[in-house]
Amino acid sequence: MANEMLWQPPAENIENTHMARFLAMLREENPLWDFSDYATLYRWSIDHYEDFWPALIKYANLRTEGALSPTLSAKQMPGADFFPNLHLNFAENLLCYRDEKPALVSMSESRKTLRWSYAELFGDFCKVQSGFKALGVTENDRVAGFIPNIGESVLAMLGATSLGALWTSCSPDFGVQGVLDRFGQVKPKILFAANAYRYHGKTFSSLAKLEEIAQVIPEIEKIVIIPLLADEPTSSPALTNKVMLWQDFLGAEDTPDFPALPFNHPLYVMYSSGTTGVPKCIVHGAGGTLLQHAKELLLHCDLHRHDNITYFTTCGWMMWNWLVSSLLSGCTVSLYDGSPAYPNLDHLWGICAEEGISHFGTSPKFIASCRDKIVPKEHALKRLRVLMSTGAPLLPEDFDWIYAQVKKDLQVSSISGGTDIISCFMLGNPLLPVYRGEIQCLGLGMDVVAYNEKHEAVTQEKGELVCRTPFVSMPIYFWNDENQQKYQRAYFSKQAGTWFHGDYIELTGSQGDCGGIVVYGRSDATLNPGGVRIGTAEIYRLVESMREVEDSIVVGQPHEGDVRIVLFVKLSNNQTWNPELDAQIRRTIRQGASPRHVPAIIMPVDKIPYTLSGKKVELAVLNMLAGTKPKNIDALVDPDALACYADLDLSMS
Repeated sequence: MANEMLWQPPAENIENTHMARFLAMLREENPLWDFSDYATLYRWSIDHYEDFWPALIKYANLRTEGALSPTLSAKQMPGADFFPNLHLNFAENLLCYRDEKPALVSMSESRKTLRWSYAELFGDFCKVQSGFKALGVTENDRVAGFIPNIGESVLAMLGATSLGALWTSCSPDFGVQGVLDRFGQVKPKILFAANAYRYHGKTFSSLAKLEEIAQVIPEIEKIVIIPLLADEPTSSPALTNKVMLWQDFLGAEDTPDFPALPFNHPLYVMYSSGTTGVPKCIVHGAGGTLLQHAKELLLHCDLHRHDNITYFTTCGWMMWNWLVSSLLSGCTVSLYDGSPAYPNLDHLWGICAEEGISHFGTSPKFIASCRDKIVPKEHALKRLRVLMSTGAPLLPEDFDWIYAQVKKDLQVSSISGGTDIISCFMLGNPLLPVYRGEIQCLGLGMDVVAYNEKHEAVTQEKGELVCRTPFVSMPIYFWNDENQQKYQRAYFSKQAGTWFHGDYIELTGSQGDCGGIVVYGRSDATLNPGGVRIGTAEIYRLVESMREVEDSIVVGQPHEGDVRIVLFVKLSNNQTWNPELDAQIRRTIRQGASPRHVPAIIMPVDKIPYTLSGKKVELAVLNMLAGTKPKNIDALVDPDALACYADLDLSMS
């Protein structure tokens, strides 16, 4: 059955979108091609991706030096070398505007809001770059941030990358071992940190963690402390020789340098979740990151200078890197550091109204928390026109709640990609309608299909997300990965030359061969009872729509030569577990999905484990059931959350 259409872009707005303007540019330059709509544009971007990416550089007006030709030196994955003759500076492209328009807003539980115009941001950037030069930072050095999502984090990243250094970051809620598992591999020269921060009204000092980090990673020469909480200490005896304060780090506002670096010069080190082993260090290139983000933020998100974008994220999640790239559009970028539920669940919606946010990004978990508890439309959300969601599949019921309780004239833009590509495979589109429970479209230049078990492309049935041709934001390499062995195993072990991403999806055909898409969860967490492939999201959408259930996690446990589905539920407040609720959950799943989806075991638990980037960790729970304690539990929001899955009696009654 086709999903219900919930929104259509107003016809009078379409011609002013970046996507429509890009189509118009291509029609003028290529009169023999049919560029009538998104479907034809998407097909051209896939079949002629060597022409698409240079056209995008031109449309986005990116600052580059050298020749656009050839687009890539080899058509292979891995190994595709995009724009070998092109040079650019990532930071320069994010700082191309230098006027009085608002550029950056830094909101925090820890201090009053700070604001920068584009001129002020550029002036402070010049001081930051001077500070880096004084510390001897040069190309290929690593600079790390153990830092909240504040304006200084953006300035530190821009200053480091402008000189060709690599930027990497974790949020300060990471445990020490989680930080060491990441920064200990790349060995940063400079580390940025806040002295302390507030979250959900509580104060957390970073100094004790910094002492341990500095002791284990001697390559850290300086720790630059941002005094985020003025009444908290900014150093300790163990750190005295390494610490300098932010204001002392800043240099003179000299004319900055923007060296033109190769297109694939390393820019960011990102990390895999690390819940099943030491995190992989994924290195992304400057040009590929810039170009992919320009495509997504301009064309797919339709960001203009008059817009104001925010995404609830931390510096430990790729959405922070993605959000900061919005500066290339000249819009206002609003950062928020704190709890999304403090002092109440209405807080972020109030910020959207007060700041005039046009693009609000969040997670399905936040939407689910708001559902049936608050009514955001009571705020004056006049400027809000795009609501983005990622981190997990956005349930059909979430779509219903958003259109009923947030705003009817709103583009709900569920997006999906990952740290691996520092971007999206599928996302929103200002030219296309929104269908209930679906991501609007596949991203331009991303040759994505769903593969069945025979590696055949299928539509209107579940399959594994693969990408069949090279794209610019592939990792340029993994850190300390001899002969690209980790890289090969991560994406190409199932079929040479084809990127297997690890998501379980369905292409519904509602938007033609360019979309829509339903995501069913990670393919490595797919349930296979009796050989039938079931996505975890199919069960989550049904169970978590019940008022009695606050949250859940489901795994496929090997049992007697097959796999049995085991569902754990966290009950809502004042709800008690009883046989009637067990039967109700089973009935809901059977009626909403199929008898094969019904769990063999349902058990209440106190906690559902999540990574710091908001993803459920089914595999870690499965390991606990097998008696194997997962490694690197510091990658979890609550490292103790897995304890309630130890020594469980799952014997059938």
